[in-house]
Amino acid sequence: MPAVTVDNPLTLPRVTTPDPAVANARPVLTVATAPEGYEGEGFPVRRAFAKINTKYLDPFIMMDQMGEVDYAAGEPKGTPWHPHRGFETVTYIIDGTFIHQDSHGGGGVITDGDTQWMTAGSGLLHIETPPESLVMSGGLFHGLQLWVNLPASDKMIAPKYQDIRGGSVKLLSSEDGGALLRVIAGELDGHQGPGTTFTPITMIHASINPGAQITLPWRSDFNALAYGLAGNGSAGNEHRPFHRGQAVVFGDGDSITLRADEKQDSRDNNFEVVLLGGLPIREPVAWYGPFVMNSHRELQQAMEDFQAGRLGTIPADTDLGR
Repeated sequence: MPAVTVDNPLTLPRVTTPDPAVANARPVLTVATAPEGYEGEGFPVRRAFAKINTKYLDPFIMMDQMGEVDYAAGEPKGTPWHPHRGFETVTYIIDGTFIHQDSHGGGGVITDGDTQWMTAGSGLLHIETPPESLVMSGGLFHGLQLWVNLPASDKMIAPKYQDIRGGSVKLLSSEDGGALLRVIAGELDGHQGPGTTFTPITMIHASINPGAQITLPWRSDFNALAYGLAGNGSAGNEHRPFHRGQAVVFGDGDSITLRADEKQDSRDNNFEVVLLGGLPIREPVAWYGPFVMNSHRELQQAMEDFQAGRLGTIPADTDLGR
């Protein structure tokens, strides 16, 4: 980890550190440890936001850290066919390969730094699985899946995909070169990532060198969340400790600060953190399984549509490299 990197971050555009005399630093409200479980056919996940009050998450619904796991031959697993409606799934693969396919003919292969942004909208059937080559050989698998809510006005739009290749991610450096910042979606200090979103958000994967500190400008109308993918460090000017598998909720303000501990675990070169922020939708959320709607009646309609085959059917020529 990670797949998309550079030898010298100082060759990249740099993010200007906000003036501490002017910036309104966001305090840390809470640090929560993600519970562990299994998803799909049995691959291990950490439920990144499961212990965070939902009022701090809007417009995000949930996020799973998939792996990090080094599979033996025959062990890699995926998900069976399943429906989605009313939101967007963002699948970011750091190590390994996943194949996606849906009932509308969309999908593709994502690997080593790629992101697939799937807008489920009005609904579809969907499957994610490792390729046959990975099943046969085994190997390292590590990624994230984030669910981003859609406002009521967009919940029934036609499904669509964005394939964001690792090479198209906007790479930036902190001002002193102590951190590499990958902007997957949204904007940071005037630099735009490749992902386009219905709900304004920012998604960044930061690699922070041991002992380095970053302070980033952050939209004051966005919420702010951080999640530790690997290593250990601290958040906020109060230096609140957090590490792999823990999520941080920041309060109000217009800048966020993260620092990597001087000493990292032997398996981690850097402190790896995902940063998320979004403009709250502030609408009722009715969420059940793979459907995220605004009311229980809409959930019932989604289930009825799924059972009646109105979200699509599994293609007869399904080919997932198996």
